[in-house]
Amino acid sequence: MRAPASVGMRLEEIDTPALLVDLESFEKNLKTLGDSLRGHDVRVRAHAKTHKCPEIARRQVAAGAIGVCCQKVSEAEAMVEGGIEDVLVSNEVVGVPKLGRLGALSTRARLGVCVDNRDNLRQLEASGAKLDVYVELDIGMRRCGVAPGEPALALAREIARSRTLRFAGLQAYHGRAQHLRSMAERRAAIQAACDQVVLTKALLEKAKIPCPIVTGAGSGSFMFEVETGAWNEIQPGSYVFMDADYARNEWAAPLPRFEHSLFVLATVMSRPAPDRAIVDAGLKASSVDSGMPGVWEKPGLVYAAASDEHGRVDIAPGVAAPALGEKLLLVPGHCDPTVNLYDWYVCVRQGVVEALWPITARGASL
Repeated sequence: MRAPASVGMRLEEIDTPALLVDLESFEKNLKTLGDSLRGHDVRVRAHAKTHKCPEIARRQVAAGAIGVCCQKVSEAEAMVEGGIEDVLVSNEVVGVPKLGRLGALSTRARLGVCVDNRDNLRQLEASGAKLDVYVELDIGMRRCGVAPGEPALALAREIARSRTLRFAGLQAYHGRAQHLRSMAERRAAIQAACDQVVLTKALLEKAKIPCPIVTGAGSGSFMFEVETGAWNEIQPGSYVFMDADYARNEWAAPLPRFEHSLFVLATVMSRPAPDRAIVDAGLKASSVDSGMPGVWEKPGLVYAAASDEHGRVDIAPGVAAPALGEKLLLVPGHCDPTVNLYDWYVCVRQGVVEALWPITARGASL
């Protein structure tokens, strides 16, 4: 797919809709995460499902991450192909084709996977793949995961007996906590999750099953997990970009504030009335599952509705209306599914295109 820009172009010359990364804010976010963890014995496994881009993954590793996690085997393939040597599929992998690919990938990089079911564990073992296997706990997400305590212990015992699989620890991610708006709500949710993790670790210790890693945590809560001492690996993803939904959260110490670095660049394509403008970025340009995108640094302009190819921007009374052809920056409501709509990041520094990064794992859902 043809890129919407070339290196050296100015912002106003970029074709639209385009997915932009502000490099100064992006680089600051990488540094902010590292600074926030200084003095804590915890490692970062950045979540690549957010960006789907080996170039970004390499920069995260250069900034101190030990590797990445993915949600799909195809995402993991893109990361390994792009030079990432330590990848956790922080999800269950079921089905002969996927297990075969997982096994092949495990010969090229250190690879981990999650389980919450004995039958799936036996399928993994039958595949012959040499894998790090994590027992996924349901700590409040109510999605995948085995119950903490005895059910998790039983599954860990089976992994420990395997000749090809290695019990690597616990996957304990509380996704529902990430967008609880108040700090108090998020802290309480993580403390309740911590109690379940500590219970399970105690049972493993009593059974003499080493649990080297407890991994999990997201961009909206990770310092709460770190402060409990129960997690020694975190999986933030959205911190590199942020989005409009995360901006609605309350942010205060110990959580650092990250900057918006991801934008959808749109062009005003119609001015049908004084109170509205139409841009060329609709549902196919920005995910709206977490709300409409925000119009960046344009008070009085509100992105109010989206259809396939069009976005309606309402103009408040007395506010200067954008001109036909004017470019607007939009902050996506949810960064992850928005990224999956594009082939390229257009990387901009001080209004000039510095680089183009391919979104290699776009559409990688297998």
